[in-house]
Amino acid sequence: MDLQDQLKNLFPEHVPEKTDDANNAKSDLWLQDDPIICKYEKRKGKPITILEGYTGATEDFKKLAKELKQKLSVGGSFKDDKIIIQGDYRDKIMEMLKSKGFNVKRVGG
Repeated sequence: MDLQDQLKNLFPEHVPEKTDDANNAKSDLWLQDDPIICKYEKRKGKPITILEGYTGATEDFKKLAKELKQKLSVGGSFKDDKIIIQGDYRDKIMEMLKSKGFNVKRVGG
């Protein structure tokens, strides 16, 4: 007996909601025409990836930063309208942003 069957036994009159995950993923962030710039730098000898150039709301950019950090399982921060990710993850970040519908430009090294 799986979890869904157990929940049906506990709450027989409950009807689960239908959600479209594909539509929600693309519609929650504002997409811009200008590309987001993805650069690579070294600070104190450690590699970092910097994303800048987002012209939408800062709250959307913070959500994007949190999502990228969780998917990559790395640390990072959001400062001065820039996302700073620890490590060189330019290729993975660019793939993720392109799948969301963003234009991305690779800069540096």
